[in-house]
Amino acid sequence: MRLPDGTELTYCTNIHPGESWHEVQQSLNSYTLKVKASVAGRAPFGIGLRLSASAAAELSVAGTLEEFKLWLTLNNCYVFTINGFPYGNFHGESVKQNVYLPDWRSRERVDYTLNLAELLVTLLPEGYAGYGSISTVPLGFKASFSESENAAQAAENLLLVACQLIELENKSGKRIILGLEPEPCCYLETIRETVRFFNDYLLSASASEKIGNAFNLSAQQARLEIRKHIGICLDLCHAAVEFEDPHDVIEQIQSANINIAKIQITNCLRIPSVNNQKIEQLSAFADEIYLHQVVEKTEQGLHRYADIPQAISRFYSNPIHGDIEWRVHFHIPVFLNMLSIFDTTQSFTEAALAGHVRTRLTRHLEIETYTWCVLPEQYRPENVVELIRKEYSWVNNILLP
Repeated sequence: MRLPDGTELTYCTNIHPGESWHEVQQSLNSYTLKVKASVAGRAPFGIGLRLSASAAAELSVAGTLEEFKLWLTLNNCYVFTINGFPYGNFHGESVKQNVYLPDWRSRERVDYTLNLAELLVTLLPEGYAGYGSISTVPLGFKASFSESENAAQAAENLLLVACQLIELENKSGKRIILGLEPEPCCYLETIRETVRFFNDYLLSASASEKIGNAFNLSAQQARLEIRKHIGICLDLCHAAVEFEDPHDVIEQIQSANINIAKIQITNCLRIPSVNNQKIEQLSAFADEIYLHQVVEKTEQGLHRYADIPQAISRFYSNPIHGDIEWRVHFHIPVFLNMLSIFDTTQSFTEAALAGHVRTRLTRHLEIETYTWCVLPEQYRPENVVELIRKEYSWVNNILLP
């Protein structure tokens, strides 16, 4: 739905299972149209589409793509953003750290992203005021990027994509921004690391020369083109897990003059005072499908664990004396500020959205609580359409006071 200031607000269809294009179509008909009816009525409705590599390849077939465009027209919908983070399966079987594969060192990630960009250029409505956005992995899982040349290799591939996005805009008049999405335990896990990567690689003299030579641009013009086509996807859950400060996050990104391609809206699980009782109940959130990174804050600083079982094991085997707070990468509905004995980072989400209201940080906002299928049942009493409607309502109360 389009807000009065022109900002687009949607939810990401990665909430619904669907790896093939046929399954995506089914979820759009079964769920997305009901969400539209609930939150937008007869008004146009922007979709935050999630496509696996296989679904994107199937949709790219000319006849199939035309059929989908007709479906969008008939149902008064349009697509303005795509989740290009999970390349393969995202529901029903173990995903864990494989969600980052193929990472940005690989040609497969390049080809998949370019295919999404071609699709989005076609799907963006004619005369659409703004840009299309695609979110993507933060280069890859940090443990896999132990060699210094890995980041340089990933940057080369990102610049290759930037070249193609510039070409697409020159041909179509439609701009696509690729948003790197920082996440705990990944090569880019904090905003500070992400800004440093932009400065050291994507906006370096050699990067500017590469783009400048390709398009006959000055170094300054080349950097502008890179900034126009590669930015940050700011996931509020991920930032909160990292104990980021919402005001500092915004200031860092704006000071670096990096575009926020989109903001993904969701809370994380917060345990402000870790003890045995809370540890026992946390086990209910340790599913076999998703990676739930834990960041621990003690007097000595931050400690990171790749998943809940590792954090629990460390807690019991090497107890830490003093106050301990855990933030857990488990996407929690935005309308919840507590879950039984746990807290959430709803106040972080609210502060970040308030910052957007003041300065319009981005044109794209996307609710992304994809964990309904693994969230303990007592926290999802209604059907998923009603739960998504409640998320829209909570967000709109912040955005439209």
